[in-house]
Amino acid sequence: MTDHTALGPGREFDLVRALLARWGDLAAGVGDDAALLDVPAGHCLLASADSAVYGVHFRRDWLTAREIGWRVAAAALSDLAAMAADPLAMLVSLSIPNAWLADIPDLVDGLGDAARATGTRIAGGDLTAARELCIAITVLGSAATPLRRNGARAGDRLYVTGHFGGPLGALAELERGKTPTETARSRFAHPVPRLREARWLAEHGARAAIDISDGLLSDAAHLAAASRARLTIALDGLPTLDGISPDAAARSGEEYELLVASPHALDAADFARRFDIPLTDIGRVDAGDADVVATLHGARVASGGGFDHFS
Repeated sequence: MTDHTALGPGREFDLVRALLARWGDLAAGVGDDAALLDVPAGHCLLASADSAVYGVHFRRDWLTAREIGWRVAAAALSDLAAMAADPLAMLVSLSIPNAWLADIPDLVDGLGDAARATGTRIAGGDLTAARELCIAITVLGSAATPLRRNGARAGDRLYVTGHFGGPLGALAELERGKTPTETARSRFAHPVPRLREARWLAEHGARAAIDISDGLLSDAAHLAAASRARLTIALDGLPTLDGISPDAAARSGEEYELLVASPHALDAADFARRFDIPLTDIGRVDAGDADVVATLHGARVASGGGFDHFS
């Protein structure tokens, strides 16, 4: 039994106790005003916050409650993957309307699934009543030498992990009231934060990275701005799911793959053997103004087009 600080009486704390019972040994040391974490010597502490709101990030008729829990936790953990960090802990804050109370056990099971799959401890959080469901996740990690967005330099090669276009394809089918292919739906409902892959990339020389949550071209622009460099990307070689064009796949959000810059060629064959996904060279970093120059069949394509909450 995991050692938690005893909680007082009340319906709110009864719900906390119920969540802790479902998480079991995944949750540790909950009950004080703040979590206590040990950071390995010589490592930086990394923190990132992410939130998902019903009607903005997910719909009840598209995803099960358990899938929603997984998806929100995976999105938050993907920010640690972007910096090649080891996850230490997750803080879970739930704003819950009455209409969702019956679904909370399944939702927190999804959060627990993601925590278990990534070796992440659930260290606390917050509960409140609300008019709409909101799930806010704070993740904490550690890294001796974290990858950052500002590390790309002229002459670096650009690589992406995985295949693209699944979330876009699934969303298009769901909006038409159709059933997506199993592969596309899995990429939409069950994204995988590339934590192990990122650590391999950092160990093999990658020196800048970003996770692709708003679309490859959109997030590449953030990497270009942070590194004050021009990214030249050839979309012809972008690995896509069947039926998705490279141009469309490059604008597909919620991929949670990684875009990385490396000063030397990376062993894509070894990467694929280890992780069963491709590592694809898609371009280079050039000197010049911060920009993304993307081409397809030799013609330049418009950059951007990714998700923007306030566009």
